[in-house]
Amino acid sequence: MTHAQFCRPSNKQRVRTLWISDVHLGTRDCQAEHLSRFLKAYHADRIYLVGDIIDGWKLRSGIYWPQAHTNVIRRLLTMSKRGTEVIYVTGNHDEFLRRYSKLMLGNIHLVDEAEHLTADGRRLLVVHGDQFDVITRCHRWLAFLGDRAYEISLVLNRWLNHWRARYGYGYWSLSAYLKHKVKGAVNFISDFEQAIAHECTRRGFQGVVCGHIHHAEIRQVGEVEYLNCGDWVESCTALIEHWDGQIELYRLADAQEAARSAQAQASVSPS
Repeated sequence: MTHAQFCRPSNKQRVRTLWISDVHLGTRDCQAEHLSRFLKAYHADRIYLVGDIIDGWKLRSGIYWPQAHTNVIRRLLTMSKRGTEVIYVTGNHDEFLRRYSKLMLGNIHLVDEAEHLTADGRRLLVVHGDQFDVITRCHRWLAFLGDRAYEISLVLNRWLNHWRARYGYGYWSLSAYLKHKVKGAVNFISDFEQAIAHECTRRGFQGVVCGHIHHAEIRQVGEVEYLNCGDWVESCTALIEHWDGQIELYRLADAQEAARSAQAQASVSPS
């Protein structure tokens, strides 16, 4: 057990592992406030940052860094200081960090990929996943072009949720909805899952935790357990490993709906 398990009692939920990816700090569409609240709610032995945490692509064209983004960094540093092991797996948007791979700063480790052993003994490959995206790897100009189209959908997403919040509705991702409806996007996601699952089989892993495509999911792909963290730009999702090795997919929208239901039930219950 690490020091993280011996911290003073608190109302945080104790879990074994957290995985988050595709935060894209430095962009206007980063849901930093939601992420900070999520991190504050958990006390983890280990947290994996599965790539694209800082958006180096966007920061090249101009600096956008509000206090909320600093708060996320401070929260991660606080977790590290209190004993949580922080493993930063580099992605394509923060590829400028890959030159510093294998750097260790106290409880913070910078790597290109990692291996995670679950509490029930499963070996999982932890990798961002851009290595298995043919467009990103072989056609960078198409990746940048697609990034611009994606930004447009995120702007619409931001305004939609601004008005939803004003009228008391929870978070909902327009861009994630479109991903499920556009045939090309569905095919791309399927090809990505198959490619990364094939690599896991070749290397003897029972599963993979990845990000990159902003599509959170837990499912079997052949013999491989495929787990995608999703993102904190459109869907606000994460993976949580409990102490028995069970891994669950956290969705902000589901958590908000559960909280509203509990509040409504409490309001009608007899005192």
